[in-house]
Amino acid sequence: MQVKLMPDAGQALALERTLHVVNEAANWVSAVAFERGVPHVYELRKHTYGELKSRDLGAQAAQHVIKKVRDAYTTLNANIRAGNLGRPGSRRRVKAETKPIVFRPEAAQPYDDRCLSWQYDAGTVSVWTTGGRMKNVRFACSAGALKTLQAHRQGESDLVRRDGVFYLIATCEVPEAERFEPGRFIGVDLGIVAIATTSTGYQAAGRGLNRHRRRQLELRRKLQKKRTRSAKRLLKKRSRREKRHAANQNHIIAKTIVTEAERTSSGIALENLTGIRQRVRLRKPQRVTLHSWAFAQLADFITYKAQRAGVPVVFVDPAYTSQQCCECGHIDSKNRVSQSVFCCQNCGVVAHADRNASRNIARKGEAVWIAGRESRVPATP
Repeated sequence: MQVKLMPDAGQALALERTLHVVNEAANWVSAVAFERGVPHVYELRKHTYGELKSRDLGAQAAQHVIKKVRDAYTTLNANIRAGNLGRPGSRRRVKAETKPIVFRPEAAQPYDDRCLSWQYDAGTVSVWTTGGRMKNVRFACSAGALKTLQAHRQGESDLVRRDGVFYLIATCEVPEAERFEPGRFIGVDLGIVAIATTSTGYQAAGRGLNRHRRRQLELRRKLQKKRTRSAKRLLKKRSRREKRHAANQNHIIAKTIVTEAERTSSGIALENLTGIRQRVRLRKPQRVTLHSWAFAQLADFITYKAQRAGVPVVFVDPAYTSQQCCECGHIDSKNRVSQSVFCCQNCGVVAHADRNASRNIARKGEAVWIAGRESRVPATP
């Protein structure tokens, strides 16, 4: 849950200085960890804890800095093993493996309940800073977010400064609703021209989002050509605008799909598109569109919203869903006449291509659900 802080001038200065101090300390710990082969947290603590305490860091703050550095290296190693940074010997991977991790001056800093306390009724927090405990820092959030914070906030919260504004990212553990038995499944076909098409008839067109992305791309190109300080400042200011716009659209689409599934007591079937960027080969002008396609984010939004509503979600193999006829089951690449038209070469059915694919996904989802529900253990003779 993201909460906006509204500190006064003195409080903002103290928070800014705190982030700079802890991240400068994190860079020093990162250099020590890199020199010593990235030891475990307990061993790394032996080499760094005393120095961190001498830098005016409290005991808990020092522990969080050490753990933050160790977690960063754990994530880096996981990305290297997964191949997310390229093949062995590639420029990006070599750069990541031969240099210590560096933290931005305003990178997020975790706080636990010993360093941060919430006063929900007053709308304030008490937070540790390098200048001492700072009380009565006001925060703002929606009524629903405040209710969630009061009922479900647990664990750590991250202090973040983004575009000159301070935020607290609080961890909330919301229990899942009891999952019901679906009467049917709603298939969701994800795409670029149509962001999402369901087997019930709902279609989220991607025309507006794609037009917005093209405008942002052209603006970035113009600003990058200028290479002036003002252009760089504007690029930095607009860097996350496109992501926020796409995330907002995905939230709206996900909420619409989950609400429909909850209302009709249906499950949701999604395509398992893991690794699609590595599998698909496109011409250069098409790569920008594919790599800016936030289908994984949309699937994540649908999944967590469905869990909160108790709606079952299954992932199916997307193979041949766009080439198979939803009426007779005939598979042929010629069935897909164009991007939007499907015409079965066997039975002659004509349908919208995405709608046809969503119905195939729905049928696969029901099969996956039944297969997972039925016992595979042989009967005892």
